[in-house]
Amino acid sequence: MKYSSFHIRKNDLVEVIAGKEKGKTGKVLQVFPKKDRVLVEKVNFIKRHSRPSAKTRQGGIVQKEAPIHIANVLLVCPKCNKGERMGNKRQDDGKKTLVCKSCGELIERK
Repeated sequence: MKYSSFHIRKNDLVEVIAGKEKGKTGKVLQVFPKKDRVLVEKVNFIKRHSRPSAKTRQGGIVQKEAPIHIANVLLVCPKCNKGERMGNKRQDDGKKTLVCKSCGELIERK
């Protein structure tokens, strides 16, 4: 099932709702729409073993974020200050915006 990339974009604040990182919030660093995954800042750390190379003189274990499935995150509503479901609403000028399902707050994006 393909998820809409309209709801979650780069630099959005999201909350993880499933998995070992449940309850954590972070900023979206990157979105992978073809794979339905997002990379969230300071969430889902993995360890990569790297060899010394011309680029990195010293090898070792590097910790970095791994992508998580887009269905496991919810956009954080600025008014509710927690992860909430969002809906679409068309403005009078024809522009589509997001609306929080709980409080009805319009989510403005740049």
